[in-house]
Amino acid sequence: IRRTPFKMCSRSMASKTPVGFIGLGNMGSPMAKNLLRHGYPVIATDVFPESCKELQDEGAQILDSPAEVADKADRIITMLPSSPNVIEVYTGPNGILKKVKKGTLLIDSSTIDPSVSKEMALAAEKMGAVFMDAPVSGGVGAASLAKLTFMVGGVEEEYTAAQELLTCMGANVVYCGQVGTGQAAKICNNMLLAIGMIGTAETMNLGIRLGLDPKLLAQILNMSSGRCWSSDSYNPVPGVMEGVPSGNNYQGGFGTTLMAKDLGLAQHTATNTKTPVPLGSLAHQIYRVMCARGYANKDFSSVFQFLREQEEEPEKKGD
Repeated sequence: IRRTPFKMCSRSMASKTPVGFIGLGNMGSPMAKNLLRHGYPVIATDVFPESCKELQDEGAQILDSPAEVADKADRIITMLPSSPNVIEVYTGPNGILKKVKKGTLLIDSSTIDPSVSKEMALAAEKMGAVFMDAPVSGGVGAASLAKLTFMVGGVEEEYTAAQELLTCMGANVVYCGQVGTGQAAKICNNMLLAIGMIGTAETMNLGIRLGLDPKLLAQILNMSSGRCWSSDSYNPVPGVMEGVPSGNNYQGGFGTTLMAKDLGLAQHTATNTKTPVPLGSLAHQIYRVMCARGYANKDFSSVFQFLREQEEEPEKKGD
């Protein structure tokens, strides 16, 4: 495997002061491990103590609350499920801003509403700290291999300091503009991803119903104009590709609940900016229905299974 060069990381070998990490879920845990691998002492916390155990075994120091982490580290990364979690971790009674030191760099890699990122940046600024949004693309696999893409929004003068840490966890770090623009880029990407996945699942399902072998159909799509990431890197049909959630009963990967949440953010921002997103809206509804139908914890590519289930129902009724 070709390793990504870590130029930014090696340059600062001499000054590896501790990095705080809050949120050790499916994404946060491998990200924090990559910081440890690059020699950064990690001070971490998570609301679920069991999430901390593995990282502790790898040498991280575990504390009880975000405030305690802020007391010990002047660079903190947060990776949390949603806007309310971010608000709580930053501004809650045991939040980062209760103990944050002046000059602390706060990097939030959660995917949240851009307006919440702006709110957190203002609250941090009042305490003399700097907040940047840096959501990620690439999923759990890329997090483990340090191949994530980070989309960064915030004060440009602070970008280099953020980039030093982010290049240890990702292959691509892109500066997008002021606070909130990283979130904007992520929300737009995920809306397209959802639309593309539904389109791929529908296409594969139709081809199978027409008698085509799914592997052959995928091969043809991937050498034709219909090719997209969902067809060539993350195919939703079981047995077509190895190493993707569809080959493992849709376990792991990027959950349907999280996709529904991101599409909700896209819908909200589209409404606020009076932007027509007919396919984005429909994708949002499809993923919301899936959540209500038992797919919440399955990977978002399980939309293929959901479509198959839809077509089987009339036959069952007719039996």
